[in-house]
Amino acid sequence: MTRPVYIIDGARTPFLKSRNTPGPFAASDLAVMSGADLLARQPFGADRFDEVIVGCASPSPDEINIGRVISLRLGCGNKVPGWTVMRNCASGMQALDSAMVNIQAGRSELVLAGGVDALSRAPLFFSDGMVKWLSKWFAAKSLGQRLGLLRQFKLKNLAPVLGIVKGLTDPICGQLMGQTAENLAYRFDITREDMDEFAARSHEKVIAAQQAGHFDEIVPLVGPDGAVYDADDGVRADSTARNLAKLRPFFDKKYGRVTAGNSSQITDGAAWLILASEAAVEKHGLNPVGRIVDAQWAGLSPEQMGLGPVHAATPILQRHGLGLNDLDLWEINEAFAAQVIACLRAWEDEAYCREELGVDAALGALDPARLNVDGGAIAQGHPVGASGARIVLHLLEALRRENKQRGMASICIGGGQGGAMLIETVSP
Repeated sequence: MTRPVYIIDGARTPFLKSRNTPGPFAASDLAVMSGADLLARQPFGADRFDEVIVGCASPSPDEINIGRVISLRLGCGNKVPGWTVMRNCASGMQALDSAMVNIQAGRSELVLAGGVDALSRAPLFFSDGMVKWLSKWFAAKSLGQRLGLLRQFKLKNLAPVLGIVKGLTDPICGQLMGQTAENLAYRFDITREDMDEFAARSHEKVIAAQQAGHFDEIVPLVGPDGAVYDADDGVRADSTARNLAKLRPFFDKKYGRVTAGNSSQITDGAAWLILASEAAVEKHGLNPVGRIVDAQWAGLSPEQMGLGPVHAATPILQRHGLGLNDLDLWEINEAFAAQVIACLRAWEDEAYCREELGVDAALGALDPARLNVDGGAIAQGHPVGASGARIVLHLLEALRRENKQRGMASICIGGGQGGAMLIETVSP
């Protein structure tokens, strides 16, 4: 029998939109500030963890194994291993899955797992031309050689290479993630109006949830200048379908439908969950709030990466004999409006389900009232390393708030993958 894996508690930072300048917090700052608040309310010390696992897609050069940096800064001590996982957009969910597997295998009993990214601080690189010129400059042995190199210098070499653009471009198909969303819009005949209406609803849901106090998992942050950040700041009340329709396509400027307004935002943020075995629950007198029931990873064409949630969630449904609407709530990370809509249409398409998923019939229509009930990444942002953990954490928060039992969190992954996690609430 598989050992149960319990969710004890969780927390996250506000998600802070990148505004074309480095944000107020480094990635480890985000993780430590939210993690410290989470640990302060636990009945055990930080040194009682068996390991700390952090998903991060873009760690800074001085924090390459950011999991270890965060573990030490949180006071877990030298003896608690800290490590970093990277599965692009699902890095935070991969951290949870890695923790779950180690608990089930008996290697760990109590794990701090989550994800973080400060995408506003993604690096700028020199071009290859500039690197080659600098290499010759530093190798030059005389003033004459350097004067000759100055005459060869080209101003275009100074143009920086944007790390965030390199990171969001798939090296196999050569497409930006937004271009893969355009592929899905074409394949499933998703109109610009469909996308903008979906995006507008995301903002509406987040605003309504904020006003109702539905983001209890957020830990406020205080910046170096004393500024307080206590809510996701990318949401906009004026992001109506009518206003979004005014934006120009971003990835395919001539024929495209995907815009900055119906895409997720580049954002900084961190999210944590504490996972425990049954033995750890008993040892520390813990009160679980949820349980990870199952998880699945799937691969598909990089050009169609946005359909990853369909390929990852469907096997879980099959294993547990569930239909789409047998689950109380769903979270599908909103990388792009077109991507989420495509997932919904793929489940309704008999040919897709038969040919791509290997099932005999279409799975049907997912009840929209069960999906992303408090909005998603289009309004809140998508700090790549943190999003997979955020959707699991908030799914659990929403289930508990509405006295529901089971839910699925799923996410598409750059490179052509999908991840999904089935969770359930645990009664006190």
